Amino acid sequence: MNKTLTLACAVLLGTATTGHAQMASRSAVPTSASEATPAAPAVLTFADEMPVFPGGDAAMHQYLAKKIVYPEAATQQNLSGTVYVRFVVDEQGRVRDAEVAKGCGHGFDEEALRVVRLMPWWTPGRMAGQPVRVQRTLPIIFRLSK
Repeated sequence: MNKTLTLACAVLLGTATTGHAQMASRSAVPTSASEATPAAPAVLTFADEMPVFPGGDAAMHQYLAKKIVYPEAATQQNLSGTVYVRFVVDEQGRVRDAEVAKGCGHGFDEEALRVVRLMPWWTPGRMAGQPVRVQRTLPIIFRLSK
């Protein structure tokens, strides 16, 4: 029985559709000189121009289909599932801080994280013409076809 892997990636990327930027909260006033270090740049969930995978969504679908290896145990048990990976595209376009926002186990979580962490640099998001850090959530669907 020959099974082929079918992977789909939802076109809708992102964690918020409210149209408002969310900024990371910081503590109020530093109490010592050591705490007065510059704060890390805010991470937005929405920007005027959202980050773009090189070549766009179609290229990202191809990248995922090429790079993802279906977990052997999941193949043997004919399992499927969706993993939501949350990550930040920084001001240079690098993928940072990838983590599973919602997983489904069976080796899918680890494989989705592995592939997202290997992604090439994106075109960074921009706010008022300036590159900014933007958080994205990418649903990766694992499904075997018969």
